[in-house]
Amino acid sequence: MDIVAEADEARFRALMQAHHYLGALRPVGETVHYVARHRDRWLALAVFSAPALKSGPRDRWIGWDRSLQFGRLHLVSNNSRFLILPDAPRNLGSRVLSLCARRIVHDWPARFGHEILLLETFVDPARFHGTVYRAANWIEAGLTRGFARHGQAYVANARPKRVFLLPLSRTARSRLRAFRLDPRLQHGVPRMTLSVEHMETLPDCFRDIDDPRRKAGRRHTLPSVLALATAAVLCGMRGYKAIKEWVDDLKPSELRRFRVRFREGRHERPSEWVIRDVLVRVDPAQLDAALRAWQEAHGGGRDTALAIDGKTMRGAVDDDGRQTHVLGIVGHESAAPLGQKKPS
Repeated sequence: MDIVAEADEARFRALMQAHHYLGALRPVGETVHYVARHRDRWLALAVFSAPALKSGPRDRWIGWDRSLQFGRLHLVSNNSRFLILPDAPRNLGSRVLSLCARRIVHDWPARFGHEILLLETFVDPARFHGTVYRAANWIEAGLTRGFARHGQAYVANARPKRVFLLPLSRTARSRLRAFRLDPRLQHGVPRMTLSVEHMETLPDCFRDIDDPRRKAGRRHTLPSVLALATAAVLCGMRGYKAIKEWVDDLKPSELRRFRVRFREGRHERPSEWVIRDVLVRVDPAQLDAALRAWQEAHGGGRDTALAIDGKTMRGAVDDDGRQTHVLGIVGHESAAPLGQKKPS
């Protein structure tokens, strides 16, 4: 069992495209390709890549909630392709999977700088029974709901998959769902942990921002919605759906600190549509000024250096028909955004 050499990548993709019913997989992000061989003869191919963003059976088995999940998905890898080549000996599959599991715990940290704790895979029951995974001691966690990702959306395709999991250590499950993540397992920029003070001061930060919505039918205050969205982003959420799911996981005591509307004995959480509508229509200059003021008051120590970077906004043009460029400033030590501006 070896990692596929760069010189053999084309051969690997060609064989996968020719013999796997899903075809070859374009490598995106952290990906490892394995080949099982006997001398110079290739017998089996396997691809391990980024995990599914959401998987009900996997998430229930781990026992984590969304507030933990998004900062720990890098500790999970998906066996996204597995292929026994046509001329290989029979009864080879479980042996190959076992060898992959033994190797990946060493290969993944060497390549990507962090441990990996869990492997997952999805098996189409219309084609396979998952026998090879059971034989390799993988755990069947249940069936998916039959949704497939298309772009940024999930679409029902009426083809639920069996989910199989393989913990790579005896403590993998407890480490993945622990309240505090072991610092050795952290990867990338750490997410902010919100204190009670942060939650209670965020709504005040936005109280002077003009509300672009009509007064009629307004159920949630602008400061509350903006505070929830800001807190979710600080905790690592990306996108309106992830922000809404983070809000749904908040406890009543936390919702109270964000001053969420309380009616008929319960807190009414803003919908994804409300969050999107507010963020799209709010004055960006006012929002930026309010966030910078809150950051200065509650963001921690001063930075000794600043990182400045410019980005071109794809598909965005200004009133003169020119493509929009944005200049951003980030604190070097804190990794905190200190502001962004469209150059004049």
